[in-house]
Amino acid sequence: MSHPSYRFPVSIKGVIVRAGRVLLLKNERDEWELPGGRLELGEDPPERLVQEIKEEVGWDAVAGPILDSWLYHIRDGADVFIVTYGATVDTDAPPVISHEHKQAGLFTEDEVPGLPMPEGYKRSIATWFARLG
Repeated sequence: MSHPSYRFPVSIKGVIVRAGRVLLLKNERDEWELPGGRLELGEDPPERLVQEIKEEVGWDAVAGPILDSWLYHIRDGADVFIVTYGATVDTDAPPVISHEHKQAGLFTEDEVPGLPMPEGYKRSIATWFARLG
């Protein structure tokens, strides 16, 4: 297990589009990100994603298809393998952010390219908007 490829944590993230707007959360690096979190050994990725969304914004979600995956280099010594899923919610309630984030926002597809966030998230958001039509 000392091989470098075994050292990447896996993070699962959900793209939630509600009323034409995608849910994003502002992290400690002042970047926007998708809700989700680290996958632990033995966990089912879609189930963990649903739990993370509930914990981070208080919404009950349904995990959909995998949209994308990539290796995200945050900084030296910090790399994460990201897997994004499309997800749906059936609520009009505003997101209630947890202690993990500074802010929540709902953005239109046209606003996303100008936001400070990893390109992989932007790609996943564009993919989900396209699939939703």
